Amino acid sequence: MQAVTRGILAITFVWLTAVQGQAQTAMKAETRGAATDVLNSEIQASVEKTASSAVSDQQLRVVSIHGEYNVAIGVLHRNRASAQNPAGALEHSEITEVYQIISGTGTFVTGGTMENRKVAAPDSQIVKVLDGPSTSGGPIKDGVSRKVGPGDMIIIPPNTPHGFTEITDQVVYTVVRIDPHKFLPLVIPDK
Repeated sequence: MQAVTRGILAITFVWLTAVQGQAQTAMKAETRGAATDVLNSEIQASVEKTASSAVSDQQLRVVSIHGEYNVAIGVLHRNRASAQNPAGALEHSEITEVYQIISGTGTFVTGGTMENRKVAAPDSQIVKVLDGPSTSGGPIKDGVSRKVGPGDMIIIPPNTPHGFTEITDQVVYTVVRIDPHKFLPLVIPDK
């Protein structure tokens, strides 16, 4: 009798686990979200606003994806002088970045070892608004260098040193930041 009871309990447990899994899958399938637009006019306005800056990083949006993770969209601008700064490399411990070059050309380095590492202050803009926990430094030793120009994309995983070592005149690029731990505050544009 005990063997039969244990068998029934085991079958019931397996059945309940399967039903629960199917319910969770169905709930995920029913979860729908609203698309978020980032218009070219907004990107160009950001570029124009910061054109005279040596370095600019403007977060245009940070949206929650079903409360599970955040995705940020930004516009960055770097001029030739910023690439000549030996302390121009960065590394983010929690955020994946995807760059797409809009205009300009340069040499971009990833990987390797970043010299003169300095952990960003927890209350700095780079940590609180742009990239979560980060380290700056430079130059990068033994990294992978590549020439980049309009249309090129680079995917930079967490804990990957990266930075420009040469910029012809200036480079403008968009960034998609994937934030699985929700470090970045949600940003909704003023309308």
